[in-house]
Amino acid sequence: MEPLSSNLQTPLLDTVDNPSDIKKLKPSQLQELADEVRAEMIDAVSVTGGHLGAGLGVVELTVALHYVFDTPKDKLIWDVGHQSYPHKILTGRRSRIRTLRQGGGLSGFTKRTESAYDPFGAAHSSTSISAALGMAVAHDLRGTDERVIAVIGDGAMSAGMAYEAMNNAGHLGARLIVILNDNDMSIAPPVGAMSAYLARLLSSRSYLGLRDVAKEIVSILPEPITRTAKRAEEYARGFATGGTLFEEMGFYYVGPIDGHNLDHLLPVLENVCKADRGPILVHVVTKKGKGYPPAEAAEDKFHGVGKFDVVTGAQAKGAATAPSYTKVFAEALMAEARRDDKIVAITAAMPSGTGLDLFASEFPRRFFDVGIAEQHGVTFAAGLAAEGMKPFAAIYSTFLQRAYDQVVHDVAIQRLPVRFAIDRAGLVGADGPTHAGAFDITYLASLPDFVVMAAADEAELVHMVATAAAIDDRPSAFRYPRGEGIGVALPALGTPLEIGKGRVLREGTNVAILSLGTRLAECLKAADELQARGISVTVADARFAKPLDVDLVSRLAREHEILLTVEEGAVGGFAAHVLDYLAKTGLLEAGLKVRPMMLPDVFIDQDTPYRMYDIAGLNAPQIVAEVLRAMRRNDLKSALNA
Repeated sequence: MEPLSSNLQTPLLDTVDNPSDIKKLKPSQLQELADEVRAEMIDAVSVTGGHLGAGLGVVELTVALHYVFDTPKDKLIWDVGHQSYPHKILTGRRSRIRTLRQGGGLSGFTKRTESAYDPFGAAHSSTSISAALGMAVAHDLRGTDERVIAVIGDGAMSAGMAYEAMNNAGHLGARLIVILNDNDMSIAPPVGAMSAYLARLLSSRSYLGLRDVAKEIVSILPEPITRTAKRAEEYARGFATGGTLFEEMGFYYVGPIDGHNLDHLLPVLENVCKADRGPILVHVVTKKGKGYPPAEAAEDKFHGVGKFDVVTGAQAKGAATAPSYTKVFAEALMAEARRDDKIVAITAAMPSGTGLDLFASEFPRRFFDVGIAEQHGVTFAAGLAAEGMKPFAAIYSTFLQRAYDQVVHDVAIQRLPVRFAIDRAGLVGADGPTHAGAFDITYLASLPDFVVMAAADEAELVHMVATAAAIDDRPSAFRYPRGEGIGVALPALGTPLEIGKGRVLREGTNVAILSLGTRLAECLKAADELQARGISVTVADARFAKPLDVDLVSRLAREHEILLTVEEGAVGGFAAHVLDYLAKTGLLEAGLKVRPMMLPDVFIDQDTPYRMYDIAGLNAPQIVAEVLRAMRRNDLKSALNA
């Protein structure tokens, strides 16, 4: 009896471990592979959470790029990295794809140390063209022939850095390929068969050669004819393709083409791969969330999601015990705006992430989304402040770093009352070190006349919004973390705090813990544990990193044997200001033991926030351990002196 034959076919994706395996497939098989990658990505992100819509939109493009180009020899750079999940699946990381954004797992972004197929780490937008240009120039200087391809989304093209890079690339004439992934802009005409034919024609070697010959011929003709011919060609190409802007920057423009049609993508990418010239921009039109109806239908295209049900698209949500800090900020700002029509709100392409979508609904004329342009956003806010408005610039800590020169030059030096609402302060969990708000205390508290606050809980955040609204003679900032508050009662309206004054929550005699920010809850837990061991602890909330509450610091230093400072920031922040004051006043010479506790001098990889703070040594058990170590040293010193 003959064995029963099976009609089950091995999935193509099971035969692909890296891009060299993709090249063994026939072009007719690539759509099937793309469909399987899309299904794998949806299933994986449903388990891990992460950025879904952007990756779904570039599945066919990812397959085509790895099929045509010789990666990792050819350098493929993904801007931001939100869309890199299909790339990870096809570059030897499929077996770990369900560890995305988990402790010890794959990064949610491209990462040089993770794979040879990630030639440049990306998590902030608009860096890809600059990095790719640097690589292309390095290859030219070495005399090697690698291709460099940057894939950048239309949103990232709202940042000035992308245009700075394009301007430089056009000037240098670098052998560089930029893929503009257009999934939201209206610059694209219809992308049917005619535009695909034009893109294929205009990217062909014969057309490129003919265009170069024509340039040579025209160059020897009289100036009026040369000028007329150039204008005619630009007009014809601009009319056919819409690429005049990029041509003016020195790029050879090809497109637009349908980014989900492999029959259109492959010949164009093969043409530009073979082209011995540059720079070239290929305009690809895609759809966020492509192939997954819940993502296609979502207003934000499932940009960032938690775990979800694949069938329904419903995201799993734990029972919230308290409102998020982001929502508390937004509602507090709206309450202030109802009382003061000079208050305006600014965000850099993060209206929902900062909670300002709520503000925009109620105050549409007083809300401004400047796009992915933090530098412009800060100086725009400075201009508003210069004319008597009360701007609140809500920007994640990690993104505010991108506008530091503007904070210094356009805000601080001019002492303009711009209010910075700094979301995602401290460690942020799954997004890892690229999104950690580790440095804002250090880089803002070093600026003269800047008021820098950190909310210990959500009620304090409400008061700090009111405080910032009341400060009209200098710049100010208040920081708060990602996630839920601790469940304290919220005031209906905030009450402005006395500038530069902290508060004491618990009185003790042996040890003083001076906290800045939301580690206060862990400090109170530590005090309970120490009290159980017979150690009397004072716990204070500094509220302000600047101006420092010197009266409070002096009192804590004089009345206690040991002073701990605790903050969710890097070396050089709050503790540095406390130590500077203690040293200059001689309080350190009176036998006081000072132990600063802050984020360690390393970048901490993604994990749960609690685990990350464990690694950082800023949870209650580590605070207790630090106090006990300091006390043992005191006991040893006393014994030696005896």
